[in-house]
Amino acid sequence: MEIRGKAKITCDLKRHLSPRTVGTIMRSLPLEGHAHLLGKSILYFETSVDSGIERSRTEFKKGDVAFLPSTGSICFFLNDTVFAKTMTPIGKLDGDVESLKDAKSGDVLCVYEDTA
Repeated sequence: MEIRGKAKITCDLKRHLSPRTVGTIMRSLPLEGHAHLLGKSILYFETSVDSGIERSRTEFKKGDVAFLPSTGSICFFLNDTVFAKTMTPIGKLDGDVESLKDAKSGDVLCVYEDTA
């Protein structure tokens, strides 16, 4: 996962969390879009991925990655959060989550498969 021109963070999509959704996202990579902030807890970008809710949750920990089916958004959690809408858990950030806090609305976020 990359904030273009600012930071790269390892993001592990975990198939066991939500097999159908993670499979759909993996087949759609690379994905990119403009960053949006939801309060101080969620950084997200909208995608064209279309997948319904799977193993829905509303509570997420700092570093979690989730998919919001209603907007096709991939969400990165900057803090522990209880969110009003249910989301599909899809993975975890391995790198420095703090560097996500430097992202501004409008920055380009890119999720791609690292083949190295």
